[in-house]
Parts: sequence; C-alpha cells; structure tokens
Amino acid sequence: MKLGLQIPNFTWGLAPAAFASRLGEVANEAEAAGYSSIWLMDHLFQIPNVGPAQNEMLEAYTALGFLAAHTKTARLGTMVTGVTYRHPGILAKQVTTLDVLSGGRAMLGIGAAWYEREHLGLGIPFPPLRERFERLEEALKVCLQMWSDDVGPCEGKHYRLAETLNSPQSISRPHPPILIGGGGEKKTLRLVAKYADACNIFGESPEFVRRKFDIIRQHCDDVGRDYASIEKTVLTRVNVGPNGEHAGRELERLGALAEAGTDTAIGYLAGCETLRPFQTVARDLVPQLAKL
Repeated sequence: MKLGLQIPNFTWGLAPAAFASRLGEVANEAEAAGYSSIWLMDHLFQIPNVGPAQNEMLEAYTALGFLAAHTKTARLGTMVTGVTYRHPGILAKQVTTLDVLSGGRAMLGIGAAWYEREHLGLGIPFPPLRERFERLEEALKVCLQMWSDDVGPCEGKHYRLAETLNSPQSISRPHPPILIGGGGEKKTLRLVAKYADACNIFGESPEFVRRKFDIIRQHCDDVGRDYASIEKTVLTRVNVGPNGEHAGRELERLGALAEAGTDTAIGYLAGCETLRPFQTVARDLVPQLAKL
C-alpha cells in the first residue's frame, strides 16, 4: 500500500506571507517521508466538515504549480475538481501544464461537485445533480480528446469545442492519469469503470471499501474493462499523534484497508503543518505498508 497526502486545511496560525514557506516545507517532508502523491482540495471556500467557510483556502491549480516546483517525485492532483468549476477545455489545459512543468507527475482528479454555497457565493452555475453527472461524463470525453491526436471539434449536450488543440501535449502518455472521486454505485462507479485510471472513495470501514470495490468490479465486467487496471484509493485521515503514540493503531487500520483491496490511502495527516508527524510516518508506517 502507498500513502498520499491530502492537504485540506490551511488554517495553520500563519500570516499569508508565511504560507509559501510552510507549504513548501510540508511538501518536502511528505516526499522525504515516502508519500507517493500530494493532493489539494479544489474548493474556494472551506468545506463544512473541515472548518468555517471563511477559513483560509488556496486555489488548487495555482498551489499545485507551486508544489511542482518544490517536489521531485510525488504525483500531484486535486481531491477532487468539481466539474462545474472550469470549462473542461481549460481544465485539460491546466492539468497538461501541471504535467509538463512537473515532469509528468500530474493527475486529473474530478467529480460531480457538491458544495452549493461556494457556487452561489462566487456566481458559479450549480445545475441539478443529473446535469452535473452529464457534464462530468462529457468533461471526461473532452479531456481525453484534448490529450489525443484529434484536434477536431468535440460536441456534446453541454460543451461544444470547435478545436481541441492542446500544445504542448502532456508528458504523461497517453494522458495524465484520471481519478474519479465518489462512491455513487450507479453513476460514479460506472464512470470509474468506463474512464478512470483510479477511483477514490471514503474509507469508512474495510467492509464499506470492499463493497464499493466489488461494485466497480461488476461495472468493469459490464463494460469489458480489466478491474486490475484501476488503482483503488480511499480517502481517510491519519493521526499518528504528536509523538507517534498512535502509529501502531493507524498501521493496523490502514492494513485492514489494504486487505480490503486498497492500493493507496490518501488523506490528511493530523498536525502536518508542524512537520513533526512526518518522522513517525517515515519510520513506522511507510516501510510496513510497502510490504502489504
């Protein structure tokens, strides 16, 4: 099992002028500790289960570009971009740029979007759920065409592109890996089977995770897809304690998720802004998880 670091919270008790230095330090420590990927939430307001809406939030793709310059090996992506935030042609261009400037380390994390408050607050259209899923599938098709040799038109119900020109192309070939976030069994996981290189679901329990993976397997059978070709990731929270006192408990919990079929556990590391937990992760988690 691999570990991915999600950074959902920038309320670190720092002045804005200190954000860049600390974010760079967090990324460096994560990479040195053995994290294989670093992820930022693609939100414009803070989300309810993390903190008040007015808490600090950096725009994801600008911050990922910063992280590209401060890391060397970790893959970089959003956990996850709501399809409503950006026209898919622009999104493909942003991810391509990140991939080129990071040396081929970008991933496209994408989902159907859900946070209505920031849409209304900043004037972003927030269509009904059914339309958001229609837009999600169309956006996936647009991105895949942008990353192909086809520079012709791409026309759907919601998006109409006259020319899918994308130069320079991504370093990752045939395209930056696509991760679809969410656990909806009829729509989201079907889209995973059709389009994604990776899925991401909430790691509520090993039983929950195993059920979602089994449903992906069923969808893969339906569309003729190799289930093993999809990276199975879960979204979780890791808390090893200020002095590493909870490392054993976390190793056991993550091990159970690995037994349920998880390839990569992605999540917030409690206290990461202090940098101290990374020593515990490097010593007590990464070597043991790599054996699972």
